[in-house]
Amino acid sequence: MTLRQLESFLAVAREGSFTRAAKRIHLSQPTLSERIRDLETEMGKQLFSRRRRQVTLTEAGRVLEPYAAQIVAASESATQAMSALDGLRHGSLTIGASTTPGIYVLPRIIGRFRARHPGIALTLRIANSRTIEERVRAGHLDLGVVGGHVLGAGERCLTAGLLDELVLVVARGHPWAKRRSIDVTRFSQQPILMREEGSATRYVTERALQKAGVQCRAAMEFDHTEAIKQAVMAGLGVALVSVHAVRGEVAARKLVALRVRGLALRRHFHVIHAEGHPVSPSAQAFVRLLESRAS
Repeated sequence: MTLRQLESFLAVAREGSFTRAAKRIHLSQPTLSERIRDLETEMGKQLFSRRRRQVTLTEAGRVLEPYAAQIVAASESATQAMSALDGLRHGSLTIGASTTPGIYVLPRIIGRFRARHPGIALTLRIANSRTIEERVRAGHLDLGVVGGHVLGAGERCLTAGLLDELVLVVARGHPWAKRRSIDVTRFSQQPILMREEGSATRYVTERALQKAGVQCRAAMEFDHTEAIKQAVMAGLGVALVSVHAVRGEVAARKLVALRVRGLALRRHFHVIHAEGHPVSPSAQAFVRLLESRAS
């Protein structure tokens, strides 16, 4: 049994596909398949059930999975400890972020981090908040940056200094375009465009509306903020989005941003980490940079 075999085993278990697992760990599919065959020979058990395009763990695979995860995590912790001795001259850091911080906030901060620590290989993964939480808990990400977060089991918050605010955006030709704000009671009179379930922006919006006693349904759902902005510009409705996400469009007079009186729409971006896992030196350095950005 080798560490590479266990890493390959975990990649297939988590992706549910040899093709996706091979891409994830940057291997050719034949090499990945060979590692799994060698591991199954070593264990004397079949670890995966292969049915058409679906790959699932067998009973033996489910027994092996937590042990494999512990071994791989211990190896990563050892590597991180060695990196600490280098004073951040070498190492790696994988950050996951929900759409708003990942696209509109983190790139500039990552640029500053790279300038300070050019020897750290940094990877940014973007998905909705629910997916980022799952990947943090599973140990796939060193850090997760999500907005409006309620801490879940297996997670801990390292910092929550970055502030965000949702604003109502309307098209330039909209009847509200000449206003600076509207009352919350008028909000439900318009077709509302929302992010998909699992999005932190969606969660914050629904929670704020519920507290204000306003009932409304999404006229349309989108899985990306950029799609929502284009839909608003096309006159399909109005939307609550992060002020960070619309600065360019508002400055270019493509959209108008209003505040909604009676809605609490401020939130913090939380940096989360898997509970029980050590925080690597590179992750600690990134958190410190975020905190300095927030102050």
